[in-house]
Amino acid sequence: MDLTQAPTASELRAGPSVDSWNRRSSFLLFSTPAVGEEEMLEVADTLKSGWITTGPKTQQFEAAFGNRVGASSALGLNSCTAGLHLGLMALGIRPGDEVITTPMTFCACANVIEHLGATPVLVDVEPDTLNLCPKAVEAAITPRTKAILAVHYAGHPVDLDPIEEIARINGIAVIEDAAHALPASYKGRLIGSGDNPVAFSFYATKNLTTGEGGMLTGSAELIARARTLGLHGMSRDAWKRYGHGGSWFYEVNEPGFKYNMTDVQAAMGLAQLRKLDRFQARRREVVAAYTNAFENIDALEAPTERPEVEHAWHLYVLRLRLGALRIERNQFIDELTARNIGTSVHFIPIHIHPFYQQKYGYQPTQLPVAYESYQRMLSLPLHPMLTDADVSDVISAVLDIVQRFGR
Repeated sequence: MDLTQAPTASELRAGPSVDSWNRRSSFLLFSTPAVGEEEMLEVADTLKSGWITTGPKTQQFEAAFGNRVGASSALGLNSCTAGLHLGLMALGIRPGDEVITTPMTFCACANVIEHLGATPVLVDVEPDTLNLCPKAVEAAITPRTKAILAVHYAGHPVDLDPIEEIARINGIAVIEDAAHALPASYKGRLIGSGDNPVAFSFYATKNLTTGEGGMLTGSAELIARARTLGLHGMSRDAWKRYGHGGSWFYEVNEPGFKYNMTDVQAAMGLAQLRKLDRFQARRREVVAAYTNAFENIDALEAPTERPEVEHAWHLYVLRLRLGALRIERNQFIDELTARNIGTSVHFIPIHIHPFYQQKYGYQPTQLPVAYESYQRMLSLPLHPMLTDADVSDVISAVLDIVQRFGR
C-alpha cells in the first residue's frame, strides 16, 4: 500500500492553509458496505429458487460460518441482539438475576438483560483495550450473579482466561458479544470456537454484512434450544414443514420469538464469507497506515493490539490527549466534518444514558475509565472500500487539525 503522499507531522508544522488540506470534493462516509457482483449473483440465485425465507441457503451459511470460526454449532438470526437475547435465555437468565457487563458497548447488551427482567451490572474497563476489566468483574460478583456478558470492543478480544476462571469459580456463565470480532482470536483460539454462546453481527457496517443479520455460536445443546426459541418456540421451521418430505405438523413447546435469518440474507453472507480474508487484509493495511501516522503524535493515542490476540479491526478508535489540544473532541469531529471526513463515536457509555441513570442511579464518573475515554474518543473511517487516497485524506485532515489546534 502506497501512502507516501500523506504529509508528515513535520511538514504540517510548516503551517499549510486550511484550504490546502480541504482537497476532497465529496464526503468520505465513515463506513461503506463492501458489496459487489458476487453478492448480487448469490441473492439472484436465491430469488430464482423460489425459497427466500429460512431454508437451504441459511443452512449452508450456518455450516460455512461455523466452519470458519471453528464452532461446534451455529444459528443464523436476524441480528446480533437476537443472539444475545437467545443466548441469555438458553443460559437460564431470569428475573432477579444479575449479569455483569461493560458500559463501553452498544445499548443492546444492557437492553436484552432488561428484557429478561434481570439486572445489568456495569463495571469499568481496562485503559488500553477498553474491554471488561477482570478485577472489576471479580469485585462485582454477588449471590445473584448468573452470567458475565463480555464484549470484544472494536474487535480486540477480551482477556477471556481470567474472566472464564472467575466464572468457573463462582459457577456462573460467560456469554460473548462478538459484534466487532469477526475474525478475531485470543491466544490462538478463534472467537466463537468454544462452548460459550457467542453472538456475531452482520449489520451494514460490520466486517461481514448481510444488510441486517447475526449468528449465535456455542455448544450443540445450547444452539438447539436457541433455535427453537428463535422461531416462536416451534418444533419445526418452515423448511422442515414445506420442503420436500416435510410435515405440516408442529408443536409450540414454549413462547418464543421471530428471530430467524432469511435465505436472502444468508446468500449475501455466503458471498461475503468467501471474501472475508481479503477484507481483513485491507483493514490491516489501513490500520497500519493510520498507526504509523499517529502513534508518535503527542496529542493522539492510537489503539492497541496485545501480543496474545489477533484483532479483527472493526473500529479504529483514536483517543485525543486533550491536554495537548486547544479544542475538545466534539470540535475535533466538527473540524473533520468540515474537511469532508466522516467519523463516529463508539460508544456513549451505557451508564450515562437517561434510562440507566434514572433506574440505577449511575453517575458519569462512577466508571472513570469508560467515561474519561468516551470524552476524548472518535472512530475514523475503516472499511475495505477505502482507497489509498481516502486514507491519505484522513491522515492529512487529522494531522492538520492537531497542528492547528495544538498547545
